[in-house]
Amino acid sequence: MSKIADLYIRVSTDEQAEKGFSQRNQEEMLRKYCNINHMEIRNVIYEDHSAKTFNRPQWKKLLVNLKKHKNKVDLILFMKWDRFSRNAGDAYQMINLLRKLGVEPQAIEQPLDLSVPENKMMLAFYLAAPEVENDRRALNTFQGLRRGKKEGRHMGMAPYGYVNKATEDGKKYIAPEPKAATQLIWVFEQIAKNAFSTESIYQMAKEKGLRIAKSNMWVILRNPLYCGKIVVPKYKDEEVRWVDGQHEAIISEGLFYRVQDVLDGKSRTYRPKVRTIENFPLRGFFQCPQCGRKLTGSKCKGRNKYYYYYHCDKLCKWRVNSEIANKIFIEQLNKFKPLEPVKKLYTAVLLEAYREHTGIIANKKRKSLEQISEYEKKLSVARNLLVTEKIEVEDYNLMKKEYNGIISNLEKQIGNADDDKGNIEQLMNTGLENLLKLGEACENSSLADTRELIGLIYPENFTFRENQFQTTRLNEIINCIYLVNNRLRAKKNGTKDDISLLSRVVTLTGFKPVTS
Repeated sequence: MSKIADLYIRVSTDEQAEKGFSQRNQEEMLRKYCNINHMEIRNVIYEDHSAKTFNRPQWKKLLVNLKKHKNKVDLILFMKWDRFSRNAGDAYQMINLLRKLGVEPQAIEQPLDLSVPENKMMLAFYLAAPEVENDRRALNTFQGLRRGKKEGRHMGMAPYGYVNKATEDGKKYIAPEPKAATQLIWVFEQIAKNAFSTESIYQMAKEKGLRIAKSNMWVILRNPLYCGKIVVPKYKDEEVRWVDGQHEAIISEGLFYRVQDVLDGKSRTYRPKVRTIENFPLRGFFQCPQCGRKLTGSKCKGRNKYYYYYHCDKLCKWRVNSEIANKIFIEQLNKFKPLEPVKKLYTAVLLEAYREHTGIIANKKRKSLEQISEYEKKLSVARNLLVTEKIEVEDYNLMKKEYNGIISNLEKQIGNADDDKGNIEQLMNTGLENLLKLGEACENSSLADTRELIGLIYPENFTFRENQFQTTRLNEIINCIYLVNNRLRAKKNGTKDDISLLSRVVTLTGFKPVTS
């Protein structure tokens, strides 16, 4: 009686392209084998999935059919054992399952009589060889990708905001896509300002044309690729590290780190939704004078209209009418308007303060770079000690982890201390023109612009005590203008104070509370 066989023909797309495996050729060879050996062919199964696992559509259907017609099929024939499986462990389990169904798997180009114990060694070789080939190919691919990342190249498809391009000689790279890049710059800047919640910024960005899911935006905000860095993941004894990318950055490193601070909760924690009621522009900045908590806002219905209040939700129940509070706030802002007749004096004073401040920043940068160089030398010495076997591998790894952490923090500090390389005098003049309209700008601007303005002027929160405005710290430039205004107003006939003396009223940090 002739045996009944199912023919299993498997070829993946890459194998067909690289090695010339064709389904037609396999079928021809299998049918010829069955004719020579007087075997009856029941089904021919075509598969185009990888043999790494048996989670293949056609194979699953074949198993269901074999279970349904148990002991009615004698053989499953295929060309070689790597057509059957490229995973030795899975292959042994599947062979046992097929035998329980009364089916014997067999490769016509690598025939084995599995009833002979010694042939199991050959089966192990046939099954292990393609698995080793797969592992070697995967390892080579992994090492190639890792080497590319170490060289600062982005591997794979371009992320949102970039497009894949190639040079004339075929070298691939990614470049910013202008429209998407502009949208991302806006998102990063809004997050850094910390005026609204991330959800609100995402909704505003969608209205501006952003076309990504919310989860993708979180990934983007955390991805240093956008500030020109490539992440090299941890592997064996190598710690995760960032390298300078070969691609063009969309945002500055300083902006990226400021966004990380906001997302990590190191800045103002209360960020209202953009749809918040227009009557409460100070909500999120305004503290309760009794318990120190941030005030919320709500409206109460009177006999003829609604009344709006900033109030505390805690036991103290302190509250103030929003119209009164907003009016006092605008009056306070108007005190920071520069005096029109002495605009040039303000420019000179502020320019000197700016140069003094940037000198401090440059000095900090220089010291940070010196420290980075020092720790890199220490790391190099530790590496030489490891090579000469004067220290243990564990000790070297501890030193490497510690030094890389310090270097990373120093690089972050340098990124946060970006210098303004633009035309500072022109910027000063433009800024002073805008400050001359400070109170009007706050009253007539949109809610988003108003809150941004408040956040710039008051880095920390403020409160009212007996209708008196109080804050712990002001923006340095605004504080300078306020103090200079007081000096100039104190002299009815003008001032003969030297500009350098006036500039000394500006302190770099730790301003005393300002009380009107």
